[in-house]
Formats: sequence, C-alpha cells, structure tokens
Amino acid sequence: MPIKRMNRVLATAAVFTTAALVMSGCTKVEEGGDAASSFPEKDIRLIIQANPGGGSDLSSRALATELEKILDVSVIPENMPGAAGALAMEYVAEQDPDGYVIGFGPVEIAMLNTTQDANVLPENFDMLGQIMLAPGVITVSASSDIQTLEDLVAQSKTAPVTVANSGAGSIWEAASIALGTETGGEVTPVPYDGGAPAVAAAASGETVAAVSGLGEALSQGSAVRILAVMNDERHPDAPDVPTVEEAIGSEIVFGGWGGIYAPAGLPDDVHDTLEAAIKEAVESDAYTKFQEDAGNLVVYRDSAEFTEFVGEQFTLFQDLLG
Repeated sequence: MPIKRMNRVLATAAVFTTAALVMSGCTKVEEGGDAASSFPEKDIRLIIQANPGGGSDLSSRALATELEKILDVSVIPENMPGAAGALAMEYVAEQDPDGYVIGFGPVEIAMLNTTQDANVLPENFDMLGQIMLAPGVITVSASSDIQTLEDLVAQSKTAPVTVANSGAGSIWEAASIALGTETGGEVTPVPYDGGAPAVAAAASGETVAAVSGLGEALSQGSAVRILAVMNDERHPDAPDVPTVEEAIGSEIVFGGWGGIYAPAGLPDDVHDTLEAAIKEAVESDAYTKFQEDAGNLVVYRDSAEFTEFVGEQFTLFQDLLG
C-alpha cells in the first residue's frame, strides 16, 4: 500500500478511535449523572421512635403507604422505642446520609436535649418536612365545677391545680408548665403513661385537669369538658371550643407536631427527591383523611420552613424547661 494512502487510513482510524473514546467518556458521565439522580434504587427504612399503635406509629405508617406509591420502592416502618425517643433519633443521626434511613420526628426531637440531656440536636439532622399537628387541649371532668379556662386559672391562683399529662419531659408536661407560667397560677404537672390515661385521670377526678391531644380527649366522650384548644385557631372537630387566647387573652400554643428527618448531609438530589415525595404524600386524599379521622390537623412545612421551626422550638424548650 502506498505510504500516503496508509497515512490516510491510519488518520481516519485515529479519528474514529478518538471519537469512540470521547463518546465512551460522555456515556460514563451521563451514566454517572443518571446514577446520581436515580434515587431511590432500594427500600427505605422509616425509623419510628415509639411502640406500635400510638400516634407517631400510625402517622408514620399512613405516610409510608403514600410514599411507596410515589417513590416506587418499599418504605418499611421500623419501631425503635426507648429513652423517650432519643434511642431512635440518635440511631438515625449515625446512619449514612444516603436517604435510605429516615425517621419520624415528633416534637420531642426539639426537647430531648433539654429534658433528657440526649445527643439530639437540630444540626444532627436534615429536616425534610412537617407532616401533621395534634393541637393540645385542656380538659376537666364533666362533673367538675370548673366551667371555663378562666375558672381553672382563677382556681390555680388560690391553690395548686393538678394537671395530668402524658409523661415527664413530654410536650403535654411542657404545655402544663407553660399554662402556669403564662397565667401566674400554680400548676402541678402529674405524669401518666400516655395522653389517654392522663385524660382518664381528669375524667375520674383523680386530677383537676389534663392536657392532651384532642383525639385523646374526644375518646372520653361526655366524661370530660374541653375548656380550650392550645392552638392559634379553633379545631374543626371542636368548633365550639375556644382557643386559649380567646378564653383568657394569653397566647399559649402547644401541639404534638411531627415530621420526617434524615441524617445530616444528604446529597442535594436525594434531599430534593424526598422533600418532594413527602409533600405529595401529605397532600394526598388518603393521608389527609387518615389525619382528619385521628383528630389531627394536616400541617405541612417544607424543608426550609421545618428546619427553622424546629430550631425555634428547640430554643423555646430550652428556655421553658432548661
């Protein structure tokens, strides 16, 4: 073969080889890009800090059902009770921030560092979104002479008033303390093993009053009188019950809120995928109906709003309970 022709063939081969290498490199970059945006590729574990059957567990499972439809992978609820929720939260914080382990974070996620000296701090987590709110209510026995929250506050200024709550370090104990602090009355929190037993104690007259979620109060039926809701607006399931501010002029807002969190440091694409899926799940008809039937409010905050809110709540409980 003539030298000039051979050179042309070699040059042509070199061009094709170079093009093939470039295309191969592009393919790898594209595949890498696809891999980065293909989350999730396997099951996601949803860690729940409470025993099966409670409010945290049921809310988590209702959300998980909707997330599975959206993400097209299994979202597996896993109960991990212990240390008032700190066990689960510390566990999640220690996992790889890859999006495959997330947790349900109740209001105690902003309290446990103060009440239990637990290593549960807002900066340990990526807050992905708030998914619900159970506003607190103040109840007394239906046979009590106390007819209004104003009556209860007046009594607390003449003698200590016992107020049942769902346990030491709980949101409802904090709400009881805040009621006394804000009104200048003498309130003695009495811990019980959950909100339902606390309301039952008030219904029987074992304590003067109770603070709990609305659903727990409504479960007692006509045995209790609901004096006020600790929210900035009335609850749709109890439209005749005033807010605390309407009843006595003091703005006392406490609720058993909950949201979804992950270990700090999620990749942006994983964070965005989870945040969008949670929003879609919370807005679904099935999830909304579940929370309404449970006596809760569907309250959604996106990641940025939820992060700010948890930080504010953390400071609030440090000031109130520290």
